[in-house]
Amino acid sequence: EGEGCRTVPLAGHVGFDSLPDQLVNKSVSQGFCFNILCVGETGLGKSTLMDTLFNTKFEGEPATHTQPGVQLRSNTYDLQESNVGLKLTIVSTVGFGDQINKEDSYKPIVEFIDAQFEAYLQEELKIRRVLHTYHDSRIHACLYFIAPTGHSLKSLDLVTMKKLDSKVNIIPIIAKSDAISKSELTKFKIKITSELVSNGVQIYQFPTDDESVAEINGTMNAHLPFAVIGSTEELKIGNKMMKARQYPWGTVQVENEAHCDFVKLREMLIRVNMEDLREQTHTRHYELYRRCKLEEMGFKDTDPDSKPFSLQETYEAKRNEFLGELQKKEEEMRQMFVQRVKEKEAELKEAEKELHEKFDCLKKLHQDEKKKLEDKKKSLDDEVNAFKQRKTAAELLQSQGSQAGGSQTLKRDKEKKK
Repeated sequence: EGEGCRTVPLAGHVGFDSLPDQLVNKSVSQGFCFNILCVGETGLGKSTLMDTLFNTKFEGEPATHTQPGVQLRSNTYDLQESNVGLKLTIVSTVGFGDQINKEDSYKPIVEFIDAQFEAYLQEELKIRRVLHTYHDSRIHACLYFIAPTGHSLKSLDLVTMKKLDSKVNIIPIIAKSDAISKSELTKFKIKITSELVSNGVQIYQFPTDDESVAEINGTMNAHLPFAVIGSTEELKIGNKMMKARQYPWGTVQVENEAHCDFVKLREMLIRVNMEDLREQTHTRHYELYRRCKLEEMGFKDTDPDSKPFSLQETYEAKRNEFLGELQKKEEEMRQMFVQRVKEKEAELKEAEKELHEKFDCLKKLHQDEKKKLEDKKKSLDDEVNAFKQRKTAAELLQSQGSQAGGSQTLKRDKEKKK
């Protein structure tokens, strides 16, 4: 009892003893939802078992063994029993265990479970929430189908269950258990249980804290993993029509507890612990995901001095931290920009200097060439002038010579005449 709270007697009938009835009526009018994940290799009878469990025929094509990777196929159905409505979602792992490299087979399953948690968290964090009408797609139970080898668990099964045990309620079941003998089955169950314990795999334990179901749940916990058989075929046994499998050597009755644990599974999963599975998903697995996610985002319940720390304070602290980081980044970018501008300026100045040097070099080269040409022209002019002078002198000599020759001839002619 809380502090400062005391018990007082009632003088007469008040009526709040009808609260459970009100709760039941409200729940029935709203309906329920339940989501099952079936994990197991192709061909282990996952679809058949679902049809048998819910006494109906869910549509769905049989999966092939040629899938390139693991895919999750989700189907939602509306079921009605008496006046109770159930929105049932069955998620099946298509292609699980069919690849040569099975190393990452668990990843799509983990991602799918986390995606459902994330969708619920996003809805929860909205300012305007509509959780009462929100279709909760979080996985409430994971039926893990184990192949009836009779030896031990495959490493794929151990790795996958280890990755899933903190995210979902795992109920291990031995599929097609009529494939191995009764003595082999008992040994196989013991072997599976010891392997799960030694590898630290936490499977879902039926709750024993409620007195009304403590005895049956305690007994059923000892029967895990359940060895099941599924069949939608009805055969006449005695005077009754029963779900069974007909073999050349005899008949296996699905609902006969001496033949298999199907009735135990149905009892535990649907008739006794369905609400606990839903509750465990919300209070344990989802809470763990939510806590990790909010801590990742920087939200805490206490400050470094272990004093209570409100969401508003956390938000303010994160906002200031973000603004500080933004300012720091802005300053860094400004500095980087200034540095880049300076570098570019230096580059341009260097390029300009190089161009000037190149220009001066070319100018000097041009001047040298010009001077050479002028010198050459001057020497040519000098040569031409000298040649002209020589030519004039030669012509002068020639004319003088011819004149002298002419006067001599004249002189001789005169002397002859005399």
